Amino acid sequence: MGRVIRFGTPRLTRPPGLDLVLALLFAAAMFTELFLRDRPLTAPTSTAFVVAALPVLLRRQAPVAAMVLGYLTLFGISLTTDGIYSTIPFPAVVCAYTLADLRGRRAAVIATVAGLPIVLFLLQAYSPHALFSWITAQNLALVVLPAALGVAAHDRRAYTEALVERAQVAERNQEEMARRRVSEERLRIARDVHDVVAHAMVTINVQAGVGAYLVRSDPDEAHSTLRTIKQVSGDALTDLRSMLGILRNDDETDSPLGGPALPVQGLAALDDLTEGLRRAGIELTVEIDPEARSLPASVDSTAFRIVQEALTNTLRHAGPTSARIAIAHHGDRVRVAVTDAGGAPAEHLTSSGSGSGISGMRERTTALGGSLTAGPRPGGGWQVVAWLPLSTEAVTR
Repeated sequence: MGRVIRFGTPRLTRPPGLDLVLALLFAAAMFTELFLRDRPLTAPTSTAFVVAALPVLLRRQAPVAAMVLGYLTLFGISLTTDGIYSTIPFPAVVCAYTLADLRGRRAAVIATVAGLPIVLFLLQAYSPHALFSWITAQNLALVVLPAALGVAAHDRRAYTEALVERAQVAERNQEEMARRRVSEERLRIARDVHDVVAHAMVTINVQAGVGAYLVRSDPDEAHSTLRTIKQVSGDALTDLRSMLGILRNDDETDSPLGGPALPVQGLAALDDLTEGLRRAGIELTVEIDPEARSLPASVDSTAFRIVQEALTNTLRHAGPTSARIAIAHHGDRVRVAVTDAGGAPAEHLTSSGSGSGISGMRERTTALGGSLTAGPRPGGGWQVVAWLPLSTEAVTR
């Protein structure tokens, strides 16, 4: 089993038997060097070799203590055994690497600064070689090189963990963004369904009432209202197919709602909307600034839905009356105003704006970074005014 990185922790886990194997190998290497150099094997020497290998067992749980013990054993073996110097640094070298690997650059520098004088003292006191020799350089390298390799391993692991963390954060952000987009799309569809169904039902309700009243006194006009009901209901079904089509699965091509999803309606569909409302009894005046006819798709759709909902409320609460639609370009914003002359009983007109239609218009406007006001006019009637920014790139959803 290889190295396992625990995310967020500096420690590495390895098989517990590996350190024991290393300790046995280092002790065996010391005994082998003793045999090859033809030195006598004594009890103090054997004890010193075994004790010298023990810091390897502590290097992960207590790296600082293991490093200190590693250097202390160097003194012990140097005092008890003559001529054994090639294998005794092995435990201290491994402990120095582990300390730098687990604790980082600062701990490695401190251990190196403390270890270099100790090694120089041992070489001066017990080594048969001259102080300024290649052997001295080799021994000093055994202090510096393990610390440098440990720092490199520590930094590489920290860099890898940082990459993993950034990848996880990016993945979480992507998932959150996808969920937010799904929620926003569901909310948009819910608003569109409400606008389409509410407009169609109110128009049908009004026309049905007129037709029922005229069915005997004026059959031709009654037939005209029925044709209006048929057209309004057909247009509503077409809009619903457009909105619900994006919810179907790709393999549901045989669905009765099948067919390609239609584009979202904008101000280009305003003529059809006003024509149906005129047949329902509303006298409409439409004023559109030529500069406001080419709007961004989101602004264009929102403006149309605001007009549709405002006129639906007029038809619902005021009945047959007169209304005015004014859409004008003002700098970096577009103003959408729908004003009716009233006609409903006073109890139908409130300034609270708590109805689902007004709240839906306000939500659409706010989603683009705009503002909306709706309320009764001083001279009678009702007015809805929305200010929509032409640039929605800076809006944070």
